[in-house]
Amino acid sequence: MSQFVSEVTDAQWATEVLGADKPVLVDFWAPWCGPCRQIAPSVEAVAEAYQGKVKVVKMNVDENLEAPSTYGVKGIPTLLVFSGGQVVNGHVGALGQAQISQLIDKVLA
Repeated sequence: MSQFVSEVTDAQWATEVLGADKPVLVDFWAPWCGPCRQIAPSVEAVAEAYQGKVKVVKMNVDENLEAPSTYGVKGIPTLLVFSGGQVVNGHVGALGQAQISQLIDKVLA
């Protein structure tokens, strides 16, 4: 994990994601998931590019069951963008850096 992406747990969810003062990109992933590992560099690059505008966090779905269940995460990787405590954009499956940026840009526009 980079200095621009942090790990979030179910216990931190309300504070770190729902209560954030800026949009939050959540990467739901698992260590055994090949596509999750494949998009990790793109997620980190986006986190660096949007530093100060968007918070980027990762949630391990094997260690945290509550938030993924609440938001209907059935496949990984799942990327959800939250703003004001609500899901405002998202995608299931691997994306490149440009497509991840587009998810965020729609929220910042």
